[in-house]
Amino acid sequence: MRNPDELNIEDKIAIHRVSRYFDSADGERTIALDGISLDIEKNEFIALVGPSGCGKSTLLRILAGLIKPSAGNVEVYSQPLTEPREQSGIVFQSATLLPWLSVLENIYFPLRLVGKKITGEIEAQAKALLSVAGLEGFETRTPKELSGGMQQRVAICRALLKDPDLLLMDEPFGALDALTREEMTLELLRIWSERPKTVVFVTHSVAEAVILADRVVVMSARPGKIADIVPISLPRPRTFAMTALPEFTEKSERIRQQILQRKSGQHYG
Repeated sequence: MRNPDELNIEDKIAIHRVSRYFDSADGERTIALDGISLDIEKNEFIALVGPSGCGKSTLLRILAGLIKPSAGNVEVYSQPLTEPREQSGIVFQSATLLPWLSVLENIYFPLRLVGKKITGEIEAQAKALLSVAGLEGFETRTPKELSGGMQQRVAICRALLKDPDLLLMDEPFGALDALTREEMTLELLRIWSERPKTVVFVTHSVAEAVILADRVVVMSARPGKIADIVPISLPRPRTFAMTALPEFTEKSERIRQQILQRKSGQHYG
């Protein structure tokens, strides 16, 4: 991975001094994000971690174009971000599948919503994604016939069908049990290795962040700032067997200590 400072503007997502404020009806201001600056390389996997309420999800929604920063700006591959991008995909904690539609129709739904015709090529792409996600043969099933992990795989396929250049994931495995969560983490890595994308992944799990990411961005408690950026050089493909490696232990402890110190309001001297 190259130094983000050395990247051409066309090859990175550039977050420039982004702040986000929320004003209440009585005039009280809450600062969710305060002066965030970060460059993300194309096809890089970034994990965002930090205490609850530190602004991780707010930053993700800014990157999605769903909300605007109160100050600062974002450029995505040299283009100013002012509204949601068609080329971005989003996966939330809940799969948000429509219960009356089949797996395939749920995947097609965002395209149908904008009036796009489902061609033979799109159908082939959808089935190829389902195959990569281990869902071949489930095309006609409805969500109630799937496990939670399978539903999340459908949601990921739905986000990937339009071939996004940026995939934003807000704690997509947070509601899953521990074993299913590990399975889905490895499934995501496999899909990402076969179909590289820039990924920004919000999580509360330090282990998940270290296994997934090229860099882990640690945020401080509100107002959200970047407390640390931790590069992860574990070889790929990765597995949870790597949790026994010294680098995994070292990086996990560094991230965990940063979160604990920032959560308690302490700072390094």
